[in-house]
Amino acid sequence: MTSSSIDNGAVVAGSPQHRAWWKEASVYQIYPASYKDSTGSGVGDLKGIISKMDYMKALGVDVVWLSPIFESPQIDMGYDISNYRKIAPEYGDISDVDTLMHGLHDRGMKLLMDLVVNHTSDQHEWFKQSRSSKDNEYRDWYVWRKPRYDEQGVRQPPNNWESHFQGNVWEYDEHTDEYYLHLYCKEQPDLNWEHPPVRDAVHAIMRFWLDRGIDGFRLDVINFISKPQDFPDSKGGILPGTEFYSAGPRLHEYLQGVGKILKEYNAFSVGEMPFVTDLNQVIKAVRYDRDELNMIFHFELMDIDHGPEKGKFTAGPWPLTKFKSIVSKWQRFMHANGGWNALYLENHDQPRSVSRFADDSPEHREQSAKCIAILQGFQAGTPFIYQGQELGMTNVPKEWGMDEYKDIDCLNHWIRLQKATTDPKILELAKIEYQKKSRDNARIPMQWDSSKNAGFTLPESTPWMSANPNASEINAAAQTDDPTSTFRFWSSVLKARKQYKDIIVYGDFELVDEEHPQVFAYLRKSEAGKPLLVACNFSGDTVEWKGIPGEAKEVVLTTTGKKTPQDMAKGVVSLAPYEAIAVLL
Repeated sequence: MTSSSIDNGAVVAGSPQHRAWWKEASVYQIYPASYKDSTGSGVGDLKGIISKMDYMKALGVDVVWLSPIFESPQIDMGYDISNYRKIAPEYGDISDVDTLMHGLHDRGMKLLMDLVVNHTSDQHEWFKQSRSSKDNEYRDWYVWRKPRYDEQGVRQPPNNWESHFQGNVWEYDEHTDEYYLHLYCKEQPDLNWEHPPVRDAVHAIMRFWLDRGIDGFRLDVINFISKPQDFPDSKGGILPGTEFYSAGPRLHEYLQGVGKILKEYNAFSVGEMPFVTDLNQVIKAVRYDRDELNMIFHFELMDIDHGPEKGKFTAGPWPLTKFKSIVSKWQRFMHANGGWNALYLENHDQPRSVSRFADDSPEHREQSAKCIAILQGFQAGTPFIYQGQELGMTNVPKEWGMDEYKDIDCLNHWIRLQKATTDPKILELAKIEYQKKSRDNARIPMQWDSSKNAGFTLPESTPWMSANPNASEINAAAQTDDPTSTFRFWSSVLKARKQYKDIIVYGDFELVDEEHPQVFAYLRKSEAGKPLLVACNFSGDTVEWKGIPGEAKEVVLTTTGKKTPQDMAKGVVSLAPYEAIAVLL
């Protein structure tokens, strides 16, 4: 898909679905620090990414999304940006971005960059000026508030909101005797979108990169940009304060300002929208005729294994029926209301899907990874494949000690927990949850081959994070030419999406046998063709599934490569552990 082949999309006669190039595309997310190191520094870089463009082409993706590569102190791995127009030197420079962009375009792919504009780094020149004095011209570019004082005259923060990275959201600045707001770590002060120059500056950043030729943005926690200006106290909840800013009073006004620019360039956009529980807010952001965003990442499925206690680092067992219900809810809702889903089960903030939702044991890992590929790739929406997911990469080793972890969220939680308790059982349970849910699970180096450091960096170099020892079995070199590999299976899924796009991309979704405790099955339907059935066995048992709603006429794809229509006679099929099928009825 070259730029010249893109149109603005239109409602196709006889179809209720608005059609657009980005609905038919697939996206490959790269975490630059962990993808490929070209210099031996131990940190991935742009030249390393450039060297793997043919690998991405072979996978069959259409868009490549880079997590932040801008200049940053790296307190939160680049999500604390100090200059939006400069590239972090450890990754390269702006000429490397141009080389990557043109290389992807030459191969028919597009480049998506990460736009982090809810907050900046405290080392950004804007914030340095803002905190220098109350009368500085940049003072109102950030959110400053006076202290409160309790009955004993002790200084208190302006409200009781809690940070996503532990603790209060306000940091006291002694120099000006005021607090500034940071929804994340204290080195990430929130921009004040109420101030028009901030919005103008964000729009200028967008134009800078779009004029350079990139094809769109992923917008980090974009739903947090509007806050009620009275900053009321929270009455509690999973994360106090989110009820006020997860969809703030001027959110859609701000998104329409962003969307106007995106529409002008026909640019791709996907927004991250955690903590949004009101679906009306979601559809306002993504309905095709509102000109805000193309799609959003919702978090309902990502929160499924969070325990009843506060925070994600508590155990939360979940039944498959709950998983199915959440998927069906979002599939049906978006289809009926003119919205669009971003389909993801992994990203830079989430653990590996094969470890989280299936079985990463040597016996079942490969089938599990392929099962997830069918489940995710045959839904309605734009699929996002995270680096290594196409190989079936797993979570970090269970033997890791706390000294191996790098995730600031995880480490802050560990520090606070140790202050709160010395109970060894509680501490050990927390370590189990870190191994399951830490963001480091996604950020471990990409596994290119079976050599030392997994081929991510030179064998004699020290990677910024240890590679997973299972790279000896799970790596790209072993999979790219193997027709039975997870990599090649993902490629087949993406090809099928294009071959059967009227059904898979634009068709309706219907859950089948919704109460079955082991099988996740759904139908995709369109007026133009036969229904497509997807059935996935999410268990380690062989299941005789009796739920096929019709006669199997053609096998589109199976994880084992063994099923035929004759194997599904009389509406029954035997599904091996973690086997999945996609058949036309």
